[in-house]
Amino acid sequence: MAITKNMSKTDGIIRLIVAVLIATLYFTDVISGTLAIVLGVVGLIFVVTGFLNFCPLYAAFGLRTNKKSA
Repeated sequence: MAITKNMSKTDGIIRLIVAVLIATLYFTDVISGTLAIVLGVVGLIFVVTGFLNFCPLYAAFGLRTNKKSA
């Protein structure tokens, strides 16, 4: 089963940058506890969706930032 990409490269790069920012905040002890767990999960989701260029929420709502594939 092929995944139809629904995110642009720019969208994916932004998600990866946000994930790196979250990781940096965690490893420098700026965030901890429940906030760190929640943001860690969000960061992990951003990494996966950023590399796949596919966002399930975009698909559910019929959104797409990738204008190349229809």
